[in-house]
Amino acid sequence: MKDEISYLTPRQIVLELDKYIVGQHDAKRNVAIALRNRWRRMQAPADMQQDIVPNNILMIGATGVGKTEIARRLAKIADAPFTKVEASKFTEVGYVGRDVESMVRDLVEQSVHMVKAAKKTEVEARATQIVEDIILDALIPPMKKNTPATGFFPQSSGSNDMPDTDQELNERTRERFREKLRNGEMEERKIEISFQQSANSGVGVAGPGMDEMTMMNIQEMIGGMLPKKTKKRRVSIAEARRILLEEESSKLIDMDEVKEEAIRKAENLGIIFIDEIDKIASPRSGGGGGGPDVSREGVQRDLLPIVEGSTVTTKYGVINTDHVLFVAAGAFHVSKPSDLIPELQGRFPIRVELQSLTQDDFYQILKEPKNALTKQYEALLRAEEVELTFQDSALRKMAEIAFQINSEVENIGARRLNTVMSHLLNEFLFDVPEIIGPNAKISITAEMVEERLSGLVKNRDLSQYIL
Repeated sequence: MKDEISYLTPRQIVLELDKYIVGQHDAKRNVAIALRNRWRRMQAPADMQQDIVPNNILMIGATGVGKTEIARRLAKIADAPFTKVEASKFTEVGYVGRDVESMVRDLVEQSVHMVKAAKKTEVEARATQIVEDIILDALIPPMKKNTPATGFFPQSSGSNDMPDTDQELNERTRERFREKLRNGEMEERKIEISFQQSANSGVGVAGPGMDEMTMMNIQEMIGGMLPKKTKKRRVSIAEARRILLEEESSKLIDMDEVKEEAIRKAENLGIIFIDEIDKIASPRSGGGGGGPDVSREGVQRDLLPIVEGSTVTTKYGVINTDHVLFVAAGAFHVSKPSDLIPELQGRFPIRVELQSLTQDDFYQILKEPKNALTKQYEALLRAEEVELTFQDSALRKMAEIAFQINSEVENIGARRLNTVMSHLLNEFLFDVPEIIGPNAKISITAEMVEERLSGLVKNRDLSQYIL
C-alpha cells in the first residue's frame, strides 16, 4: 500500500473521490471506511488480523450514476489491484457458473503487472546504464589492452595532442559518443542489436474439457521447455533503447519476489468489482423454476465460496480471497437485493443506494471534476493549438438538455453527457485543422448549444445516439 494511505483518513479519502465524482456522498463514505479499515487491520495484532474480514459493499443504483467510477478511483487512491467483471457473463448459454475463479486470476494478473512496474522503476537507473553501454558497444566497440590497432577510430577534430595509443583514442571516442547519446543527438542513427525472443511453440492446447488454468499451465510448460531465440535487428537508437531497456529491466527483476509480493498485495489490498449482480438475481421466490432461474442461482452459488473466502490456484501461486474487498453493483429495476440467495446477501452487509443524477448534478459533472468532459475536449483541441472554452450558461444548457433526454427516452445517467457533447462538438472536431486553423479560439455559448442540440430534443427516436 502507498505510504500516504496510512495518513489518509476516511474524510480525506472522500475529498479525493470528490475530485472526480459528483454527489453520492453515502457511497463515498462507505468505501472510504472500507479502505481505511484495511490499514487499521494491518495495524492490529497479528493473531487478530486473520479474523478481521472486510465488509463487502452492495451498490444499488441506475446505470451511469458513478458506481464503477467510485470503485475504480478507490483502487487508484489505494494503489490496489482492481478488476471489474460483469456477473451476467457467467450465465452464458452452456456455462452455468462459467469459471467464476477467472475474476481472481485477473486480479492477480493485475497485481503482478503493478508490482513489476514498481520494480522496473526501482532498477531503471541501473538498466539505463547497461543499455547505454550496449548501444555504445554497437557504435564504438571497446578495445582491450594489447589489441592491435585497427586504425578506424576517428580523430579528435582540431586537436594537436594526439593520444599515445589507440586504446586512449578508443576511450576518448567512446566518451564523446556517450555524451552524444545522453544529449539525444543520435536517436535516428541505425544500429544492429541482439535480444532474446521467447520461443513460440505454435502448439494448440485447447481441447474439450480443458479449463483456462490447465491451458495456461500447458502453454507455460511448453514455453519453458523450448529454448529462447536470439534475434538480431537493425533499428534506430531510440527504438533500440526501448527494446533493450525492457529486456535488461526484466533481467534485473527477481520474478519469484514479484510473484510473492503480487499475491500478498492481491490478498490484502485487492478489490473485485462485480457489476450487474442484479442480472443473476431471480425475481421469483423459490418454487423449482427452470431455465434461466436455475442458471442464475447456479452462478450465485459459484460466486459464494469466492466471496466468503477460498483458495484459488493461479499461474503465479495460490491466493486466498478472505481479505479481498468485493464491491457489487446493480440497478435492481426488475429484481431486488433480497432476491439474491440469503448466503450471498449475508456476504454484502453494507448496502448503499446511489441517487439518480439531477440537472444540477449534470452541470457540476461538466464543470468540476478533474477529468470533466469539457476539460477533455479542451485538451484534445489544444493539441491542434485551438483554444476551446465553455460559457457557464452553455454548461447549464447542456445539463438541461441531457437531463431532459434522460427523462423522456431512457435514463443512462452521466453517459448521456457523452452523447450531448459529441453532437455539439463534432463539427468543430471535423473542421480542425483544415478550416479552423491553429491559434483559433472557439467559445461555446448557450445559443450555440440550443441551435446544435435542438434536433436531439425534438427527435423522439434517439436510438442512434444512445450509448
